[in-house]
Amino acid sequence: MEDNEDPATGGDKTRDPQEDRFRLHMVTWNVATADPPADLSSLLHLNSPGSPDLYIIGLQEVYSGPVRFVTDTLFDDPWSHLLTSALAPKNYVKVSSIRMQGLLLLIFSKLEHLSFIRDIKETYTRTGVFGYWGNKGGVSIRLSFYGHLLCFLNCHLAAHMQFASERVDEFEHIVETQSFECEKAPRILDHRLVFWFGDLNFRIQDHEMHFVRSCIHNQTYDLLWSKDQLNLMKSEVRVLQEFEEGALNFQPTYKFDVNSNDYDSSGKKRKPAWTDRILWRLTPHNRPPLEPEEDEDFPLKVRQDLYTSLMEYSISDHKPVVGLFTLELRKMFHTPLVSLQPEGEWTADIDALLLYKPLQSFQSSPWDWIGLYQVGFSSIRDYITYTWVKDGEVALNDQEIQVYMGKDGIPVRGGECVLGYFSGVHQCIVGVSEPFKVQESKAAVEAALADDFINGWDQRWK
Repeated sequence: MEDNEDPATGGDKTRDPQEDRFRLHMVTWNVATADPPADLSSLLHLNSPGSPDLYIIGLQEVYSGPVRFVTDTLFDDPWSHLLTSALAPKNYVKVSSIRMQGLLLLIFSKLEHLSFIRDIKETYTRTGVFGYWGNKGGVSIRLSFYGHLLCFLNCHLAAHMQFASERVDEFEHIVETQSFECEKAPRILDHRLVFWFGDLNFRIQDHEMHFVRSCIHNQTYDLLWSKDQLNLMKSEVRVLQEFEEGALNFQPTYKFDVNSNDYDSSGKKRKPAWTDRILWRLTPHNRPPLEPEEDEDFPLKVRQDLYTSLMEYSISDHKPVVGLFTLELRKMFHTPLVSLQPEGEWTADIDALLLYKPLQSFQSSPWDWIGLYQVGFSSIRDYITYTWVKDGEVALNDQEIQVYMGKDGIPVRGGECVLGYFSGVHQCIVGVSEPFKVQESKAAVEAALADDFINGWDQRWK
């Protein structure tokens, strides 16, 4: 037993009992325009014990040819579709996504946290071809998670060995110029916690090919760390020094022959490198936070539990990198903004009633709506039907408000459903009901029986 372990509970004696722990599963992968493989279980650790609270997935070089890119603006791209299809049955909801040509960033959350993820904003910065082309640059999503401000930045920086300084310049340009339309933390480095990841394209310099491959073969990766360009640039650039990274105790993730685990055998024979990285930054202690009381009253800690590459995926010349993290934090609030519950029996035969109750003071708007979702829904827009809150209000008092939902959109076949309250001001779901049963329509059952009777009668006379 460790010295800081509680003998009675097996827990950490140093941990504040008021703090909660949340698991983050992060992925970065340059997919080299390939379509996704059929099975993403290993990438997402779907068969591993313990499930993450959040998935953050950053991809680079998602295929963006003219025809595909147009269809992807109308429908989910193949990667988003497959990831969503894999996670929705596990009760994960897509919270947000952003795409800039080949750069794609997605965030999924367990349903239980959905009402506590607020102030979601997305933005992007192009750095390719003098800042006009989006093949290189950064996409980011910021949000409030139980009141703590987090930002996730997925980058694809300039390629080639000789452009290490240009990569740093691009990163600095992204963090200095990206801004969000919000009062708190309008810029990336204003956030309590920033994750920076992607195909950062830093190479291993000075060492010859034979030495690099020998270190990889012998798994003496530490002999290469001192010549990794990102580590070298950290000694020169202050903003990089504020970012932490786990030990690179895995094979360099670039460049492989496609459909193999062999490093580049082409005429170019590019030197292997750790181009694909995941770093993080907590607000430095020497830098005053935007809200000083937050650091004292609502601490936030980060621990990396795993940092590795996955060699079994070979559709790209890069291997995916996975980072597992534990966030230990004290929640700034414990209740959603509103509670919801269905009233009476729900069926497609009659208009339905629901009850919602504000649990905290918040600004409502004419654009607030309540959606009916099937259990296992994949995103905020994946509703079966909805009603505008102000249009559907039929009774209210000081504590509770009753709203009706028209029968036309309620599923005829019924099923397990939940209600979600979408706030027009916060642009997110701020309350989710417990699952409830929508009953099968009696009229539909009677119609189906009548059809069966008629079909059976017709068969007799044939």
